[in-house]
Amino acid sequence: MLSKEACNARKSHGSGIIKASFKTKKEGITMNFMQCYAPISDNSDDYKDHFYQRLQLAMEKCPIKDPTILMGDLNAKVRIDNTGYEDFMG
Repeated sequence: MLSKEACNARKSHGSGIIKASFKTKKEGITMNFMQCYAPISDNSDDYKDHFYQRLQLAMEKCPIKDPTILMGDLNAKVRIDNTGYEDFMG
């Protein structure tokens, strides 16, 4: 069960993107946490482009003065044969 503050701190930015913002007690700054799950490489280019546009817009809504942490799965499945993609995979 989430606290009222935690429930109010989260905001969905569509499928695969959620943001939570919390004000720190000591410094009083707002910390933004962006969690995302990118579409896999099998999805259409339009679908992937739309996801990254939404992610960009969500990031731009975070004030530049506030620390923002982006985390998630951004290098989902490439294909069965990963030859040549080793540098892109975690």
